Amino acid sequence: MAGKLLGVVGPSGVGKDSVMQAVAEARPGIALVRRVITRPTEAGGEDFEGTTEADFAARAAAGEFLLSWQAHGLNYGVPRAVLDQLAAGQHLLVNLSRGVLPEAQRRVPGFACLLLSAPLPVLAERLAARGREDAAEIERRLARAGFALPEGVVPHEVDNSGALDDTVRAVLQILDAQQIGADADMGHVK
Repeated sequence: MAGKLLGVVGPSGVGKDSVMQAVAEARPGIALVRRVITRPTEAGGEDFEGTTEADFAARAAAGEFLLSWQAHGLNYGVPRAVLDQLAAGQHLLVNLSRGVLPEAQRRVPGFACLLLSAPLPVLAERLAARGREDAAEIERRLARAGFALPEGVVPHEVDNSGALDDTVRAVLQILDAQQIGADADMGHVK
């Protein structure tokens, strides 16, 4: 049976990477996609492959990315090898841009979307705490927080303004309903 790809979206600061990591730890049958980003690896945050703009462009031209997009002055890519992992039955979580969701739906059978949300004050506090953006960049990111998803994308929505454990529990319930990684008893929501 093929694995499923769950694209996780939401505004900057909503905690996508924290939620994804906690879900993967709670459900052994799920892995995280390691994205390629034109940002120095030492910038911190998620586990990603840092690269230069020139290298990213060459790899994109060579067809190495299943999905790619630009956001906040950076290029992001999802390696095409994800398709092999899915074909081998691996369930995957990936942090995506809202704008690339229709393409993900077209290219990946059974693709599902998880939309994380939180009130603006929570987002502002989290962005300031991570220390990667200056005040002007935080304001730009907050201004984009309310953008709608593209037409035709129907997400599973979870509020992530409370405790991480509550969010993980809600996501696991969605995964169980979608039968994503539900074959293992470990991490099952009862």
